[in-house]
Amino acid sequence: PRSLLPLPHSVLLEMQKELLDHKGIGISVLEMSYRSSDFAKIINNAETLVWELLAVRDNYEVIFVQGGGSSQFGAVPLKLIGAWSAKAAEAAKKFGTINIVHSKFGNYTKIPDPSTWNLNSDASSVYYCANETVHNVEFDFTPDVKRAVLVCDMPSNFLSKTVDVSKFGVIFAGVQKNVGSAGVTMVIVSNDQLGFALRECPSVLEYKVQAGNSSLYNRPPCFSIYIMGWVLEWIKNSGGTVAMEKLSSIKSKMIYEIIDNSQRFYSCPVEPQNRSKMNIPFCIGNVKGDDALEKRFLDKALELNMLSMKGQRSVGGIQASLYNAVKIEHMHQL
Repeated sequence: PRSLLPLPHSVLLEMQKELLDHKGIGISVLEMSYRSSDFAKIINNAETLVWELLAVRDNYEVIFVQGGGSSQFGAVPLKLIGAWSAKAAEAAKKFGTINIVHSKFGNYTKIPDPSTWNLNSDASSVYYCANETVHNVEFDFTPDVKRAVLVCDMPSNFLSKTVDVSKFGVIFAGVQKNVGSAGVTMVIVSNDQLGFALRECPSVLEYKVQAGNSSLYNRPPCFSIYIMGWVLEWIKNSGGTVAMEKLSSIKSKMIYEIIDNSQRFYSCPVEPQNRSKMNIPFCIGNVKGDDALEKRFLDKALELNMLSMKGQRSVGGIQASLYNAVKIEHMHQL
């Protein structure tokens, strides 16, 4: 079956092989102390692979923490305070003044031209979500926020393409989509942003504390970090982010071309220049979708072992997710 959140098959096989006995030490990673030298090798390997794939190390720290992106909605404003969006804005309101750089649309089908953004010149930070997975809009550029610290929420397209980390103060990504399984969030933070925090910031959310303790200040999500290490190795051996970006373009183009050449039998609500390469939304029959046709599509997809393709409840329709482990042969089936 093709899951919505697939792991590379080779990684699953390695996990299966090592589940009862990790590298001959006689125990599973699930039984391992997070303070042990054996786990230190696992987490250090994962960190090394991150730096190899991003081709940067100077002036940045990588931290592995529990929880998903929602936990960082609280952690980042405690560190920086600034401009946020949607759920992140609600979290940031508890800690400081926020500024929405663009008013909310009735539905999200495009990224407004940066010339229309209401950027606050005094903002300490500016937040944006690089690939939004409900309406499936993706940034194909890095915003210019002048002197403010740029914070990127990148859970669904992290390591699907090359990124110039030096443009960011903080990047955070739940790794389940492209880099591993649920339970661990990766935070990449510049050394310039490590020191400052509000007094209310709990130690477990304090980047300087976590970095100073090599992500071991409290018990980390050990097995999720172990899985992430395998996936990072798979990305590296598959050609790195350059190869992932090329494959994402090929896979998404195959499906978007079918949609656009279907005489509106299929329709994608997102403007072409802002379409996500990770998540493709579409309706069948007309622009609002025909319930009977879409149910028939989902039933037939299930017969082909393609799972979880029903669109988000708030938007409906169909959603095809093309994360790194999805193969081109799956696109032919779709």
